[in-house]
Amino acid sequence: MKSKRTKSTRRNSKLLLKIRWGGCIEEAYQLESMLAKKPARLHIEFIGPGELSADTALLMRSMLLKRSPRTRITTNARSSLQGATALIWLLGDTRLIREDARLIFRPAGPFVGDNARTPSWRDFCDEHDMEEEDYIRVLHAMNEFLPVKELAGRPVEVSVLREFGLVDNQKVERLLATAFGRSKERRENARTSRQKESLKEACT
Repeated sequence: MKSKRTKSTRRNSKLLLKIRWGGCIEEAYQLESMLAKKPARLHIEFIGPGELSADTALLMRSMLLKRSPRTRITTNARSSLQGATALIWLLGDTRLIREDARLIFRPAGPFVGDNARTPSWRDFCDEHDMEEEDYIRVLHAMNEFLPVKELAGRPVEVSVLREFGLVDNQKVERLLATAFGRSKERRENARTSRQKESLKEACT
């Protein structure tokens, strides 16, 4: 049993999130399944113009926070990220983002700028109250990485993300190429060894 666990922790996994408006519930449970296998590295790739609902983002955040301490998360934004989607990208241990992509999230609750009108609960239908509360929780979580109140409501460029030490694309890309290259080499070596053993058995 010990050797099986050791083998599983060396695996590299990849999850593609095709962002739709409020979607990705199935991908969230796929993420949970991948994390349960305790891979050494999980690569989460974002693509698409949509936005995760705040509830889905909080669900995925809870999964990521409970992951094995041996699992390293890399997040790669192939598209601009809107709203709660940005939180999942920020949770990566290492982060990649397309050079012309941006983070875009609206202000809410205590993160509304001093010169903006603070929305009251009457601005929302009752059915939207819980969704807005979840979105404010998302902003609180994002505020651990970025000054949300100052940045909300305007596109956050890659240059700004670099100022906060959140991205270093060239360094991360080299690390990923090395990690996944070694993983591929190990698989090929294992396949070659099995083929040699099969050939020896056939000759005896």
